[in-house]
Amino acid sequence: MDKPTKVRFLDRSTPPHISTLILLAGVSAMVMNMFLPSLPNMTAYFETDYSVMQLSVALYLAVSAVMQTIIGPISDNLGRRRVLLWGIGLFMLATLGCIYAPNAEVFLVFRMSQAVVAVAMVLSRAVIRDLYDQDHSASMIGYVTMGMAVVPMVSPGLGGLLDEAFGWKSVFWFFFAIGGLMMWLVYVDLGETAQKSSKSLIGQFKEYPELLKSPRFWGYSLAAAFCSGSFFAYLGGAPFVGTVVFGMGPSELGFYFGAPAIGYFLGNFLSGRYATTFGVNKLVLWGCIANATGTFASLMIFVAGLGTPLSFFGMMVFVGLGNGLVIPNATAGMLSVRPHLAGTASGLGGAIMIGGGAALSALAGLLLTPETGAFPLVGIMCATGVCALLAIGAVYRRERRLAVA
Repeated sequence: MDKPTKVRFLDRSTPPHISTLILLAGVSAMVMNMFLPSLPNMTAYFETDYSVMQLSVALYLAVSAVMQTIIGPISDNLGRRRVLLWGIGLFMLATLGCIYAPNAEVFLVFRMSQAVVAVAMVLSRAVIRDLYDQDHSASMIGYVTMGMAVVPMVSPGLGGLLDEAFGWKSVFWFFFAIGGLMMWLVYVDLGETAQKSSKSLIGQFKEYPELLKSPRFWGYSLAAAFCSGSFFAYLGGAPFVGTVVFGMGPSELGFYFGAPAIGYFLGNFLSGRYATTFGVNKLVLWGCIANATGTFASLMIFVAGLGTPLSFFGMMVFVGLGNGLVIPNATAGMLSVRPHLAGTASGLGGAIMIGGGAALSALAGLLLTPETGAFPLVGIMCATGVCALLAIGAVYRRERRLAVA
């Protein structure tokens, strides 16, 4: 489709406004990390172990990964708008379940159900790819996720303040209110952007092998997965490091916890500004280098016995910078491998990224103990940073082979 030139806010006959896309892209990050400063208080409320409540991160990510493999093909078949409205409605119901859960087990069931909000992140990217070509979609995704970066920057701090003032349930009431705002915005501002598919829903799912056979799709997907894997491991382990290793309270942890979002904001700005100048591959490579540099430096600081809250969370800015460069550009790359399967590619690529994140988040939570300190976490993050570099290297090698052929 040609690049749209007219946008009227709250008019679904025109392309959706950037603020609508930012909210859709940002809400998944908010739901993922806003409640993390409340985990110790939630552990006490449900009278369970911290490791049990920490599963609310890993299980959420795991179900989100599965959801994304389903959302893409369904939206390619039924349309983006309809699937968005249903998904947001189910998210609001799941949020009520979290609020009124009588015990930790019921809470975790509804927490997993909240993962249906992944529909917002997956389809905001698919909508952009419906409307823009590869480099312009990378630029647009960069600008959208630059605005989205404000959400994880401020949401942990806001979550910590809400917890201290009103208790942990107030965070989930905030989720419910945001869900209502999202539903209203989608209804009035976002028209259908997907071209109607002639395939049945089953036929749409059968398109997966076409993507799975593409080396470039795997290269972009794994670069995004491993780079974001550093961040997801951080999500699973940083609350423990902050509270147990450094002795922080909820509000102080919430303030420091948003450090990666500073780099993420900058990385997305650079993606939006320069994607059409340098192309997606160079920006993915530079992002992988930034991510690996930050994680390696953090590991070396702890090895030297100099780890502090400022050094640990400060190095996470480079992780955020790397993710801000990699995710929008790798996403645009994977969605452009087969443009007619943009929704399916967005879902499958997101599932690979979130599924790996769930495993790394759980692994970080399992390995961290008062005796180990932060070493398991920074070690995992450093290893995934190296793997991200190898993945984008594979894309470069594949494109060189295609150029020779």
